[in-house]
Amino acid sequence: MLKLIVLVLLLSCHVEAWAQPTALRLDASHAVVHAAPFLQYLEDPAHQLALADLPPLQPDSRGPWKPALNDRGNVNLGYSSSTYWLALPVSVAQHREDRLLEIAFSSLDHVEVYSPGDDGQYQRQFSGDLYPFNQRPYPHRNLVFPLQLPAGDYPIYIKVRSQGTLTVPINLWQVEAMHEHDQYAYSLLSLYYGALLALFFYNFLIYISTRETVFLFYVAFVGSMVVAQASLNGVGNQFLWPSWPVWGNVALPCGMAATGFFGVFFSRIFLNTRINFPRLDRFMLAFAGLFLFIFVSPLFIPYQASALLVSVAGIVFSLFVTSVAVSSYLHKNPGAFYFLLAWSAVLAGVVILGLRNLGWVPTNAFTIYSMQIGSAIEMLMLSFALADRITIMRKEKEQAQRDTLNAKQELVDALIKTEQELEERVALRTKEIEAVNTQLRHKERELRYMALHDALTGLANRTLMNDSLKRALARAGRDNSLVAVLLIDLDGFKEVNDSYGHAAGDLVLQVVAARLRKVTRVSDVTARLGGDEFVVVLEDTHGTEDAVRIAEKLVVELSRPVEGGLHISASIGIALSPGGQMSEDALLRLADQAMYEAKLAGRNRWHVASLDEYDSAT
Repeated sequence: MLKLIVLVLLLSCHVEAWAQPTALRLDASHAVVHAAPFLQYLEDPAHQLALADLPPLQPDSRGPWKPALNDRGNVNLGYSSSTYWLALPVSVAQHREDRLLEIAFSSLDHVEVYSPGDDGQYQRQFSGDLYPFNQRPYPHRNLVFPLQLPAGDYPIYIKVRSQGTLTVPINLWQVEAMHEHDQYAYSLLSLYYGALLALFFYNFLIYISTRETVFLFYVAFVGSMVVAQASLNGVGNQFLWPSWPVWGNVALPCGMAATGFFGVFFSRIFLNTRINFPRLDRFMLAFAGLFLFIFVSPLFIPYQASALLVSVAGIVFSLFVTSVAVSSYLHKNPGAFYFLLAWSAVLAGVVILGLRNLGWVPTNAFTIYSMQIGSAIEMLMLSFALADRITIMRKEKEQAQRDTLNAKQELVDALIKTEQELEERVALRTKEIEAVNTQLRHKERELRYMALHDALTGLANRTLMNDSLKRALARAGRDNSLVAVLLIDLDGFKEVNDSYGHAAGDLVLQVVAARLRKVTRVSDVTARLGGDEFVVVLEDTHGTEDAVRIAEKLVVELSRPVEGGLHISASIGIALSPGGQMSEDALLRLADQAMYEAKLAGRNRWHVASLDEYDSAT
């Protein structure tokens, strides 16, 4: 029997009663739950509906709301220019649930999530690949929204609009569970991209050595695949082009089109279709022209048309080039068998990905990562293809050597010398590859450092600070020790920027960072949150006096003139968490409140949060 639960929602414009369909129950026993079976959707072709205009949900999917889960077991609305509202009815147990709502499809253009707060008012968060990465409510390659869900029964609303395929796989994670899952996911992605980059540089070195264009096109093919895959799984938006949303929005179809374009020419040269299959070669050139058109098409046709074109073109070309490879194999062309296996794998991934984009096959881990799986198999098969080709060439060379020995004995010395030179070249190339690998490892260490530190000042960034503060509070909870947070906001920094320019502002920030390092201990965490805000995390603090002593030194040190006669000062808010009793968010909010008290008291001073402020923050 269907249970109807009525929850009064106090919205800004009206009050409505919600008749709840089957709800997703959330409790601490579920680390992650998949929302697809519980989602209802409402199409808004005119893009006019607001949250206050949404009709109430009805039991048994009566009314305008329809089940979002299709007959293939996923939420994939295909290509559409409409706006879609998704409603997720949830039932939260007695205590508040802190969850991360993940939409595991990073190429959606615009997503809004509305969730109720403790006061019943709905709060809005937004994300999508149309926005810079730093505007996301949670730093992640997918679209992730932190939720603080109060106890009760109510719907969460998700508004989705995208010119690409409207695939909306929604999961609700416990925070720690998602972090643990991300460790494995990012590790696998690192291995995959590391293998692609190694293949890229290895074949590029071979091209430099041999000047064979087949290697050049293969290098371009691999590079384009890196761009397409990085866009598909969100790594590009997070790490490669976080501040370039215009490119991030079109990187997927453009990357796929470039992959197809260079794949055509690689296939033509490897299979020698111009000589062996001249009629089919004309179709290969036509496909190259089509992929080139798709690559530039976002400049003058809608994104949705480009996405549809690249999906269909990828499917058709995969079938075509596979048939060409079969013909080449039947003609006993060298390397054709392994080439057929390699392209069958990678292009099967293209077919599956294209069918998933069109909504014809289910959305799951296999279909989402089908192209990565296929490209990984392709790497192995193409290495076999090249080995087979080299083996045939070696046999031909040995036969030629035997024939030459019967004709001219004097060529023996020349052949021996040639072999020695070849071995030297192989050893040289091996050393070069080792050097490239060393550079790659060095770049990887640099990227890890850059991901956790502020580029301008060299201080820890918000991510590293949050992680360090969380660990400090955990240690304080175990050791019953004290953690202090000093939130520092520069006074007069805006005037410096306005009067002397951003170069002077950057100099001031660098000087401030140096002075922070001078005053604090090596074991203290000093971070720049952004703009002119800094944070110092003090562990093993014996009391308020220690934190105040550091704050006084910072006030004096930061008030000294900067090179060029620039004058600034700092307002510092101090918050302490005895025994790690407060969360990192509450401690930072408390320090922020104390900093504003210092501002109100006249600036260039510090302020310690009061006991009443401690109670309100916790």
